[in-house]
Amino acid sequence: MGLFKHLASPRRQIAIITGALALTLATGAGAESREIHLDKLRLPDGFKIEVYSRDVPNARHMVRGDKGTLFVGSMREGKVYAVLDKDGDQKADEVKVIAEDLKLPTGVAFKDGDLYVSAVTSILRFDDIESRLDNPPQPVTITEQFPDKHHGWKYIAFGPDGWLYVPIGAPCNICDEPDYANIQRLKIEGDKVVATETWAEGVRNTVGFTWHPQTKNLWFTDNGRDLLGDDTPPCELNTAPVAGKHFGYPYCHGGDVIDPEFGEGKQCSAYAPPVQQLGPHVAPLGVKFYTGSQFPATYKNQVFIAEHGSWNRSKKIGYRVSMVTLNDKGEATAYQPFIDGWLQGEENWGRPVDVLVMPDGAMLVSDDYAGAIYRVTYEG
Repeated sequence: MGLFKHLASPRRQIAIITGALALTLATGAGAESREIHLDKLRLPDGFKIEVYSRDVPNARHMVRGDKGTLFVGSMREGKVYAVLDKDGDQKADEVKVIAEDLKLPTGVAFKDGDLYVSAVTSILRFDDIESRLDNPPQPVTITEQFPDKHHGWKYIAFGPDGWLYVPIGAPCNICDEPDYANIQRLKIEGDKVVATETWAEGVRNTVGFTWHPQTKNLWFTDNGRDLLGDDTPPCELNTAPVAGKHFGYPYCHGGDVIDPEFGEGKQCSAYAPPVQQLGPHVAPLGVKFYTGSQFPATYKNQVFIAEHGSWNRSKKIGYRVSMVTLNDKGEATAYQPFIDGWLQGEENWGRPVDVLVMPDGAMLVSDDYAGAIYRVTYEG
């Protein structure tokens, strides 16, 4: 499982905007204007990318409601959005703010008609939200049990077991602090958390997880530590099929890198290795299996990862959506870009955050830098 290599494959420039090289959008009141350069994005032959919405400032994680509303969290904006395609033309025609003045409301989850939002220390619930988009309810506070520390922003999702999974990121770049660097799950009944369990340990900072469509096992990305150089350690794609596994942090990174500060006397073989080492510092966030039928059959049940991009590398990498190919045993056989071009030289015009497979088989990609959501389809 080596570090990322840009594998050769048939790829082409996709020009979507006729007669223009960029779309300019406002990312909210007082926000800096960004340009969208779809013509610079590269996808495999047969794929097309379009703008689904360019009016979602700091768009982070996404979830779809039962009635088709796309809910999107933000981070620096402190808002949660409802993105609507009222006429069914596969382009958003309205964006509503359903909550604001929240602290880093990155994660959104949907269950039984209700929207759950993570806000660092709290999990909030907006009841019957799709029937109340024009007059959103005051949120119910489900819990305020989480620490307000570094890596406090959270991706959240309901698992097949009905529990809400919530990560507790390390409160530092590298440290050994009890009760941090893990993934927990919460059993919610009514307005209360009635049980809390730790599902996985040694997880530095996961900002994206999902469940395999067939095995129902949990899979998650993990951001590697900083300040060990440009090329180490790798970020990770992991799977935690059962509770109780330890994934190495802060003692071992990427399955084979002993930490120089905390790894003395430790062996990487004592910890669960990643399914795939990802590029060093690519900052993998949202992850999903492709479960649709629009893409070619070879993409079915393969792993797509939004790589937000490096911030502390002498030469930037990431800023792309990558794909990890799995065999029938769930072993990684390839790791390569699916969409890249948000990074041009050392300048980026976008940063992917999350991916979401829609009922029609299209894939949405959120971009917090451009304040946009893209729609990816296959045309053959």
